[in-house]
Formats: sequence, structure tokens, C-alpha cells
Amino acid sequence: MIAVLKHELRTYFHSLTAYVFGVFLLAFIGIGAMMYNIQAAVSNFEYVLSFGCLVFVVIVPILTMRVIAEERKQKTDQLLYSLPITSLQVIMGKFLALLVVYLVPLCIICMYPLIFAQYGDVYLLTSYGSILAFFIMGAALIAIGVFISSLTDNQGFAAGIGIAVILLNYYSVSLSEYVSSTAFGSFVSLMVIIFLIGVVIKTLTKNFNLAYAICFAMAVIMCIVYIVDTTAFEGLLPSIMSKLSLFERFYSFVNGVFDLTGIVYYITVIVFFLFLSVQSLEKRRYN
Repeated sequence: MIAVLKHELRTYFHSLTAYVFGVFLLAFIGIGAMMYNIQAAVSNFEYVLSFGCLVFVVIVPILTMRVIAEERKQKTDQLLYSLPITSLQVIMGKFLALLVVYLVPLCIICMYPLIFAQYGDVYLLTSYGSILAFFIMGAALIAIGVFISSLTDNQGFAAGIGIAVILLNYYSVSLSEYVSSTAFGSFVSLMVIIFLIGVVIKTLTKNFNLAYAICFAMAVIMCIVYIVDTTAFEGLLPSIMSKLSLFERFYSFVNGVFDLTGIVYYITVIVFFLFLSVQSLEKRRYN
């Protein structure tokens, strides 16, 4: 894993990837600091981080699009399979390298509250609690990007899907106000989600029977619950969209609440998508 980590770090810092990522992140946070902390004389640095969240839509897919997709395109992933390391160690080495690239500009950002505190009252506890949440949320988005990159050998496609997924998650709370809140509307939408889950399972395992069986079992359970208690589906889809939003949970930290459930949720997302990435790599290894 250490060898993979060192190789990835050399690749990032010997190319423009790490520098473009850092420049975009620092530029957005710098613009936010100028707007809120300097021009508007607002002492809450956490508002700057809230503004800077939007940059993840672009920089995370750019950072993660090549992490596995390029290996598959150039067939260098065959070398990884020949090494005496597991797929988990490969994924963890690549993921930790991405976290280091992410952590470098974030360390610079950590100095901002201390600088602004010299000229006014800055809520340092809230600011650094928000920076911690900002880091973990970014790590969760990077884990999602790694999984998307593991599904294809086309970097552009991986970046496009990553932008779409993160953008959808960013606006999921706003979109939840426009989706159907009726029981039947939620039921139909959840059936579509079950179908998409089946597609993902089939893609990862190449096992149509397994994907069909899981989808059929989930659909049957969904139908039974709908027949027994239709009211349980009322407003269910908007509620799910709001609760799955990574960005909405971050806003709790911005508002001065250290939400431990939010941290647990971010860690769960990281573990889940890294697990899927490992399974995707294992599938290709055996193929």
C-alpha cells in the first residue's frame, strides 16, 4: 500500500493535477473570504466554507477521474494485479494519495481563521469544527469519485458522471421540493432506484442472476410494504433526498452545531464506496 501511495503522490505532484486542484480550491475559498470576511466584515469563517462547497462539483471529478480509469485504459492495471498486494491495499493507497493532495491546500486554509482573528473576533471553535467537517465531506466525495473511476476506462466519462452525481447531491434538497410527495410517486421512484441498483450490481459482478434476484426481492418487499401501509410512502422520496445530501449535513457545522451523526454518515459513505471500488477491482482481476 505504501508503494502505491508513493507512486500516486509522485504522479500527482509531477503533473498539473495536484496544483490545479489546489489552485481552484484556494481560489474559491479566497473569493469567499474576500466577500464575507473582508468586504462584508463577517466574523464567521465557516460561511466561507459553505460558499466554497460548490467547487467540489468540479475539482473532485477532475482529481479522481484518472485514478483507476487511466490504469484500465493503458492496461497498467495488469501490473497491479501481479503485485503481492490485495485490491484493498491498491484502493487504499490511491485513496490516501488523493487525501494528501486534498490536505495540502486545506492546511493553508487552516491559517485563515488565525489571520482574521488578529483583526476581529472569529469563532475559532466553530471555524475549525467546520474545517474538519469540510475535510471529511471532501473525503467522502473523493471516495465516490474513486468508485466512478473504477467503472470505466474513459477519463472524460468518469469526470462527466462524477460532476453529474455531485451536482445532483448538491441540489438534492432543492430538488426534493419539486418531486412528488405522494405515496404512489414515491413508490414508483423507489422502484426505479431499485432497478438502477440492479444495474450497478450487474456491472460490478457480471452476474445477471444475482442482480435479478436482488432486484426482485427488493421489489417484492417494496410492494408488500406499499400494500400493507401506503401512508408510509407519503413524502418518503423528498425525505430520502434530503437525508442523503452530503452538503446539507455540512450546513449543520456551519450553523455552529457539531453534528456527530453527520461525521458518522460521511465515514459510512467513505467505507461504502471504497468497498464498492475494491469489488470493482476484484471483478476485473478475476476476469
